Amino acid sequence: MNNSVTNTARLLWAGLRALLVLTVVTGILYPLAITGVAQGIFPGKANGSEIKADGKVVGSSLIGQAYNLPLKKGQETPEPDLKWFQGRPQNGLGTNSVNTQYKLILSGATNRSGDNADLIKWVKDAKAAVIKDNSVNGYTVKPSDVPADAVTSSGSGLDPDISPEYADIQVHRIAEKNGLSVARVQKLVDEHTDGRVLGFMGEPTVNVLELNIALKELVAKS
Repeated sequence: MNNSVTNTARLLWAGLRALLVLTVVTGILYPLAITGVAQGIFPGKANGSEIKADGKVVGSSLIGQAYNLPLKKGQETPEPDLKWFQGRPQNGLGTNSVNTQYKLILSGATNRSGDNADLIKWVKDAKAAVIKDNSVNGYTVKPSDVPADAVTSSGSGLDPDISPEYADIQVHRIAEKNGLSVARVQKLVDEHTDGRVLGFMGEPTVNVLELNIALKELVAKS
């Protein structure tokens, strides 16, 4: 009997010691070590890829933002503020995402098929809106000029990037709305176009938040 109690106590104490050691190693030392390495080598990424403007954090390079006008009385969906470059659709038009305002908690797709009637209508409506909004001052956007990312959201609904092609067809509108030359706005887009990762992975992209921050600075200097 005494041997049984002694063995049980010894096993419990051994288990408790293992628990304490593993808690310290995996719950304290390892996280601190990883955090230290991340802060030392990749501080920007470790802190959420923050983007600052005027000394303030205005967002993350990993999460998109909406550029809309304030809601009018009776409106349910805000209209895009066309003086800014627009990201991928977030307001129902052309979207295949459940996320309508870049909300983190709603990340995800609707999984509608390519022949879904609602999705087809959304895409057609979005395409018509893109052509209408960006055809200004004699510049006409042809249906064939509209890239896929201009009329569909990403699967997560959080994508902060657009294609250079989508940014390019917005240049004339941005120039007209902000009193800038088309050449200067186009140069701004070119300066904020990132190439393929390592030169061969993925596609060239333009981060809309970073581009709009640069646009704001350019307008302020004009």
